[in-house]
Amino acid sequence: MKIGVLSDTHTDSLERLPKKLVDDLSGMDLVVHAGDFTGKSLVDGLRQLGLFRGVYGNIDGPDVRRELPDVETIEAGGVKIGVNHPSEGGAPSTLEARIGAKFTGVQVIIHGHSHQTKNIVKNGILWFNPGSATGTFPAREMTYGVLHIGKEVRGEIIKL
Repeated sequence: MKIGVLSDTHTDSLERLPKKLVDDLSGMDLVVHAGDFTGKSLVDGLRQLGLFRGVYGNIDGPDVRRELPDVETIEAGGVKIGVNHPSEGGAPSTLEARIGAKFTGVQVIIHGHSHQTKNIVKNGILWFNPGSATGTFPAREMTYGVLHIGKEVRGEIIKL
């Protein structure tokens, strides 16, 4: 199973995302967006690509917040995945502690907010942040992620 993962796109439509990203996401088994869309039309566009799940981010307005939860737990390929974009603020140094406290029994935590890629295992949990597909500051590159779920779970960061 392949899951396309993006976050912090800071755009309101599918047409404003890189074409390569949209093409790649179209071939995924599932697409997950970890918040900061900035417009409901992007949520609608991602739903048109196929199976979609997502959470709202700290800059998303009421139209996105009505559509998506703050915290989501997804079961995919026998793996329990937590998704969150911290909307409560707080210091970057406490980001993982704040997000981790929202989940129990997950094998993967997908999150956004920092715009910095992350693909590391800590205490048996894969922490995965795809960065920003639009290169929104402070990201230096446009990136997204792919979770490969099979006998093992593996994250991959893709540069656009």
